[in-house]
Amino acid sequence: MTSYLLKRVLGAIVVMWAVATLVFFMLRAVPGDPLQAMLFDIGDPHAADVLRHKYGLDRPVYVQYALWMWNVAHGDLGASIYGSRVPVTQIIAEAFPRTMALALFAFVIAMAIAVPAGIVSAVRKNTPLDHGFTFLAFLGLSMPDFWLGIVLIIVFAVKLHWLPAIGFAPLSQGFGPWVEHLILPATAIGTAFSAILARMIRSSMLEVMKADFITVARSKGLVETRVVLKHAFRNALIPVITVVGIAFALLMAGAVVVENVFAIKGLGRVLIQGILNRDYPVVQGAILVVSAIFVFMNLVVDVLYTFIDPRIRLR
Repeated sequence: MTSYLLKRVLGAIVVMWAVATLVFFMLRAVPGDPLQAMLFDIGDPHAADVLRHKYGLDRPVYVQYALWMWNVAHGDLGASIYGSRVPVTQIIAEAFPRTMALALFAFVIAMAIAVPAGIVSAVRKNTPLDHGFTFLAFLGLSMPDFWLGIVLIIVFAVKLHWLPAIGFAPLSQGFGPWVEHLILPATAIGTAFSAILARMIRSSMLEVMKADFITVARSKGLVETRVVLKHAFRNALIPVITVVGIAFALLMAGAVVVENVFAIKGLGRVLIQGILNRDYPVVQGAILVVSAIFVFMNLVVDVLYTFIDPRIRLR
């Protein structure tokens, strides 16, 4: 197990290096000069040259790459070329907790809906209950999360005045305000997420329920609830966990549209703003963090496999 984890960690480092390298050179291959765009209103080419020299953008690309990789290896992601040269680590450190809170809240909502709905649909296959859950799942898939977010704002913030419409309250301001600001965006994201998971759980459960070991478990006189939850559901989790891991990584990467609808400056919004501004350090740092999230979630999924199915651990 230890050697397996070491191999995966080394592989993760290689993947992150490849992603960082690709992003670095692709950003500079895109036509346009971020400094001239930033100083467009001034119209002074000399000012752009001064800033380019100050930020090291006049050096050869391979020199810029070597310096950036050296700084990254020492925990320095650089500083934004916009504003007051705020360090990228500070920008990400401020945005990441917001995205983390939103992703976790949406994940909890999605699992609370998807797990019982998927299990009941599989156990009550082709019944009105199954058809009802299937209809709701397709309804959830067909509703864009940003549209649902706007509807939730109109109903619960504008009409009923129950919840705030925009913004984010850190946990330091109290648990109540923190939850109030997260309920609407998390529900908007979690609804679509739950529809995908519910369909996946149902399909996987139906496949497992046909297996011989389920028949054996029933022949032993086990209670149906125990058969479904302990034997069927656990063995149906392998494909489900793969989808959950990828989907959660996507949530952690930032629900960009929803973050913009609710004016939450999370990781996704920071990344999009950096791309629009051609802010090289911010984009490079944000994508490096996003790639780390995906690699970490894949590693977590692989480790969870070994706990769910002992045969994988033995191999």
